[in-house]
Amino acid sequence: MPRNMPIPDDATLTRRGHAVTQPDGRILVLACGALAREILALIDLNGWSHVDLHCLPAILHNRPDRIPDAVEQAVTQHRPGYARIFVAYADCGTGGLLQATCDRLGVQMIAGAHCYAFFDGLAAFAARDEVTAFYLTDFLARQFDTFVWKPLGLDRHPELRDMYFGNYDRLVYLAQTEDAALTEQARACAERLGLTFERRFTGYGDLATELARGLLA
Repeated sequence: MPRNMPIPDDATLTRRGHAVTQPDGRILVLACGALAREILALIDLNGWSHVDLHCLPAILHNRPDRIPDAVEQAVTQHRPGYARIFVAYADCGTGGLLQATCDRLGVQMIAGAHCYAFFDGLAAFAARDEVTAFYLTDFLARQFDTFVWKPLGLDRHPELRDMYFGNYDRLVYLAQTEDAALTEQARACAERLGLTFERRFTGYGDLATELARGLLA
């Protein structure tokens, strides 16, 4: 069973700045829709006025084999308007195919297996090796019903809970923000799944350093 469940989502497109018709030094961050809020916050925090964000639908995580092709199509579409493109995806279950695609296209991407790893910090996450932990980020805590509970059919068949989550012993909430209400939402998710709750404040973790590395290279 995968370390965490796939995350369906609707297509998301977020752009900053003016319409781009010439590269003129602008950079495009091509990202998973689940990271839009955090990446926009980092763009604002760092004053990266030369950076735009385009998000692909997080539902691609249901079929990670489709992520490399989707990224390639987006890179091909947007490349004429930008001096450089940075891919804000980790491997995300593609088995190295996304990295191979990015290498072939000559674009950088985030290191690591998935967003849980780079929010927690790649080295720390690998050292913990928490194979029995189910993870939530701020995004998933907000959208738990839409992206976990209902897609798995638990709203209609709660008896499926043990089939999906019987091998987990705790829910780890990797918090990007200090938000008491969101923490309580995450705690309630753990209770609904019958799991022990643990909150771990990560901030933006290695997402911040990986973005800075990619954008300032």
